[in-house]
Amino acid sequence: MSQRLRHSQRRGPRPDMVPEIAAAVGFVSGLLRTRGCVSEQQLQVFSGALREALTEHYRHHWFPDKPSKGSGYRCLRINQRMDPLIGRAGGLVGLGLPQLLRLLPPELALWVDPFEVCYRIGEDGSICVLYQAARSPNSCAGLLSCKEQVMLGRSSPSKNCIMAVSS
Repeated sequence: MSQRLRHSQRRGPRPDMVPEIAAAVGFVSGLLRTRGCVSEQQLQVFSGALREALTEHYRHHWFPDKPSKGSGYRCLRINQRMDPLIGRAGGLVGLGLPQLLRLLPPELALWVDPFEVCYRIGEDGSICVLYQAARSPNSCAGLLSCKEQVMLGRSSPSKNCIMAVSS
């Protein structure tokens, strides 16, 4: 395989994660837009930077055959502390961490999984679906994602579903 081909495979987004990343980026950018403190040009740069960061961050942690695998790694989380990926994208447009923490919800979990993007605002908030794609009936048989475990009434996800701050 040529050096050029290997480089293009490493840098470009996997086609199977483009809609999920677009939904996540659109959601975070929309939250910033509603606050009215960020220009459209800043939002465009922020969106592009976050899209690139997520693409690179998820590159080897995207498992369409096991969508819940790696869910904690892919979770964007603000819990009185800014998610590093959102923080870096904000920094590129002049939004420091204190400003981002004022503009975005203080408690936010955004799960970006194959076939589904969901969010929850507040530790006790409802889980809302931003994007959902059709899956084959056998693709996840018997597996519950962290979000599904929370929705089914578990007070916390199982040990193998720990929500971690992405870095």
